[in-house]
Amino acid sequence: MKNNLNYWIPEEEYISIFRKKILKWFDKHDRNYPWRITRDSFRVLIAEIMLRRTKADQVKPVYIKLFKVYPGVKALSRAKSKDLKKILYSLGLKWRMPVFKLLAVELMKHYKGKVPKNRDELKTLPGVGDYVAGAVLSIAFNKREWIIDSNIVRVFKRYFGVKTSREGRRDKHLIEMAKMYINSGNPKKANLALLDFASLVCKPREPEHAICPLSDACSFFNPTANIPG
Repeated sequence: MKNNLNYWIPEEEYISIFRKKILKWFDKHDRNYPWRITRDSFRVLIAEIMLRRTKADQVKPVYIKLFKVYPGVKALSRAKSKDLKKILYSLGLKWRMPVFKLLAVELMKHYKGKVPKNRDELKTLPGVGDYVAGAVLSIAFNKREWIIDSNIVRVFKRYFGVKTSREGRRDKHLIEMAKMYINSGNPKKANLALLDFASLVCKPREPEHAICPLSDACSFFNPTANIPG
């Protein structure tokens, strides 16, 4: 058992079992979005910023339209703000609108139009924090980089019965669990599987217990479930 301010972390063996179940579920239920199949790391980066607090189905048409008009980093760096606003308006969150061009400009200026391949450099870019950096590194480059947001916190909290603070995504013990979870042969698939599971099964208000492949050992559904620390 690992202690951290009275919080506990399940042993890696149990996180590994959890990951295997999630991956098996994902083999039949993965969602098809253009940013998941592209090899263009810049497009993945833009998609991840679009996806912050926005549903994937809402992002998809905007993503497609944006790259139809501005197919790459250089083109987007030269875009006019008023033209970008017309494309991005439906996504809401006005703070994001200037970010896309600023991001392209920074990449052209400091990285020759290429997306950095490490977390610290990515986090210096406009609109990029730990979550977006980890998502880009795992999805675009298939690196073993952790991600955690409120949805992942919910899954970990429910299944393992771990305690969390109000800002669970910042909890060190949950970040440690995310790092253990991503110790996989296919980090991209592992993170996408966890995100889809949180969205389609382990929903915030009405989790789909009847179709959940984890319910037998889930401390939320089955309080008597025993997951040793």
